[in-house]
Amino acid sequence: MKSLRSLLTVFPMVVVFLLAGAMAKADTLSLTLSSPFQSSFAGNVLTFDATVTNDTNQTVFLNGDSTSVDSPLVVDDLPFDNNFPLFLGAGDSFTGELFAVDIPAEAAAGLYEGAFTITGGFDDSAQDPVGSADFNVSVVTPEPSSYLLLITGLVGIGGAMRRRLA
Repeated sequence: MKSLRSLLTVFPMVVVFLLAGAMAKADTLSLTLSSPFQSSFAGNVLTFDATVTNDTNQTVFLNGDSTSVDSPLVVDDLPFDNNFPLFLGAGDSFTGELFAVDIPAEAAAGLYEGAFTITGGFDDSAQDPVGSADFNVSVVTPEPSSYLLLITGLVGIGGAMRRRLA
């Protein structure tokens, strides 16, 4: 009987903790990247566009952001700072360039992961996470066999033109 009573006491507490954790992780804004996976060569810059929607019935202030990406890639958040509104009214949405990722020339080929989080809240000084999105960047390098094929084709075209002119 005692174990049943302790089970009845512990079970509701576990349910409350699980529900509180789920509520704490719910984003106030829906942040949807138009292309969450992009690939390019080292030395290029990729831009990420997004639609941000206020899913609440209150105005949400977009007071800042935080970013992360695997090294040596670098996130430039100036597009968010310069283009996005200071707040979104209830049910409003905005679509635009959210951030850019700079791929340094020395970046090795591979898959790099990152995240972008908008901070803000229900007043103009709040800094709570209100929306986030994960993204991936694939850095690709041309294979030496591709270069060899290109050079062979160019030599063949050059030889054919030389014969024609002679």
